[in-house]
Amino acid sequence: MALIRLLTSLLVLCACTVQAASRPETNVPTDSAPKRIVVLEYSFVDALAVIGISPVGVADDKDPTRIIPQVRDLIEPWTSVGMRSQPNLEVIAQLKPDLIIADSYRHKISLHDLSQIAPTILLKSRGETYQEGLESALAIGKAVGKEQEMKARLAKHRELMASYKGKFKANGTVQFANVNERGMWMHGPLSYTGSLLSYLGLQPALPDLKQSHLMEANLEVLLKVNPDWLFYSKRAGYAVLDNWHKSPLFKLLKINKTGQEIQVSPELWSLNRGILAAESIAKELDTIIEKTST
Repeated sequence: MALIRLLTSLLVLCACTVQAASRPETNVPTDSAPKRIVVLEYSFVDALAVIGISPVGVADDKDPTRIIPQVRDLIEPWTSVGMRSQPNLEVIAQLKPDLIIADSYRHKISLHDLSQIAPTILLKSRGETYQEGLESALAIGKAVGKEQEMKARLAKHRELMASYKGKFKANGTVQFANVNERGMWMHGPLSYTGSLLSYLGLQPALPDLKQSHLMEANLEVLLKVNPDWLFYSKRAGYAVLDNWHKSPLFKLLKINKTGQEIQVSPELWSLNRGILAAESIAKELDTIIEKTST
């Protein structure tokens, strides 16, 4: 009952202060920590995995491979609760969770229904920056009674990321973009990946977009940004970038001359986010840049 009362109070706080969800107040006693946890965003799975907790349910968009293997390898199999955009409330209820971790952007509208199933906290995931993601991870550590374990893991994470920062300086400008059925979308410095690359000491090619994390780009926009490095993710069948290669304008790009146009995993670089995702991106960057410079 103590857990229910405490999390109910937290629910009210989160409902009233969704805009501050990246820095929530979460304090659950370790002697009554939740055991059956349902999470509705990929980054929350990452946060549980690094402190040795397996969620019983995950909104995995009905595809478990969308969770990166670095996370899957640390947790037990889970039950899919459907799409992140519209999780299946009936399936969630059948799992009898004692805690639901939901996204403050996607799931605010479903907060009442979710809280009828189990105590629910709203944290920022979609649209978060790298630093906000670490704050949400710490909040999850508090909520599941493993604050000290999470603090220790975050300290280890920051030490590892600091070891990469010095390696990436003086490598020119960098741009990450996602290619989908609608075209190319550049991630700005306020996006998760953009802010992570900046944290690692890389210079963003795209200036601060102020209110937006993403910018739709055609070939002319890409030419104007003209990054030294282009990391892009895409799924099979999306040929926007392939078509641009045929244009004379593409030959004017720096990446056409240097070959520094690198396809990367959309799950790792865009969808998952989190401690393990950030470490894996940094490791991959280190390998790519070292290989290209030799």
